[in-house]
Amino acid sequence: MNYALGNRQQLKWIIPVFAALLLAVAKPALGQSNTGVPPTVQGAKPVIVEHIKIPGEALAGNLQGNAVDRDAVVFLPASYNKDKHRRYPVVYALHGYSIGAEQWTHEIRVPQTIEGAFAKGAQQMIVVLPDSKTIYGGSMYSSSVTTGNFERYVYHDVVHYMDAHYRTIPNRLARGLAGHSMGGYGTLRIGMQHPEVFSSLYIMSACCLSPMGTRPANPAFAKMMAAQEKEVESVKTPADAAHLGFFAGAMLASAAAWSPNPKNPPLYLDLPWKNGVPQPNVLAKWAANAPLAMIDQYIYNLRQYRAIALDVGDQDGLRFDMIKLHKILDNYGIKNSFEIYHGTHTSHVAFRFQNHVIPFFSRNLCAKHCQ
Repeated sequence: MNYALGNRQQLKWIIPVFAALLLAVAKPALGQSNTGVPPTVQGAKPVIVEHIKIPGEALAGNLQGNAVDRDAVVFLPASYNKDKHRRYPVVYALHGYSIGAEQWTHEIRVPQTIEGAFAKGAQQMIVVLPDSKTIYGGSMYSSSVTTGNFERYVYHDVVHYMDAHYRTIPNRLARGLAGHSMGGYGTLRIGMQHPEVFSSLYIMSACCLSPMGTRPANPAFAKMMAAQEKEVESVKTPADAAHLGFFAGAMLASAAAWSPNPKNPPLYLDLPWKNGVPQPNVLAKWAANAPLAMIDQYIYNLRQYRAIALDVGDQDGLRFDMIKLHKILDNYGIKNSFEIYHGTHTSHVAFRFQNHVIPFFSRNLCAKHCQ
């Protein structure tokens, strides 16, 4: 990649990540209000809902001051307290940017959709919603001294906690990973690197897949970048970020995750532009965190998965990168299912979770004699 580029050409590197974040969810309330609710399934049995804290050894010492002990919501089948000897497969479902685990429950309408899936014949399983919301709205499920190692938190700390405190089947063949938007990004990122932990992946409308620099420059975007730079300059401490708009917050969240700098207090990050000038070294770090740029390195890992599913709405701007991901997997001969359904980024996520995500894991996670 040639970094000796003019400022205008360099600027276009920034566009895909933030366009994707803006397409993902402008506000939590907006995402929730635009999420349809599937009809209640007659005869569905109530699942057990537990709100817990999961310690994050991987997050200790993060410079941003994000909580180390994290909220999580756990959904246990109705049979969990009746059959004390039964063990269950587990699905870990990752939320998107600007929301946490609790808000995620409203977007995917759980426990109703889990109960509906079970009533329709899906095998019983445990569903876990870990929380990765940070001061800036999201961890990007990445590893950063500034934000904390949320990548390891998910695949190690959360999984180990569940195996130690619940009757899980502690085997990769009984573990699935799913996520929507930023959570879809996290599912692919973590899944590519850790097939020893999970055996099935369901990637929903993933954001931030493409390397920066794959889309043409946009003068309107450049003007908006200048406005965001001015807004970000008002942030003197991480706590100040609470007053930022969505776009500026997304900028800081991405910078904290992908271009941390322990020698640059008080925010401990480097932004991809300075005084209106794109910063090539920072942009290179951001591009290196794009899954479609690194996926070729992890093809052997992806071939170890029992099943991979992708879906996205036909009115979701993220569909173009999801199509690219599907084609790459196909080109390498990696079996995957891919569906473009009728809907926006958030309109059908609850329907998909009940009628597609849970049944997918029901078919592909082992429930006994996992070898």
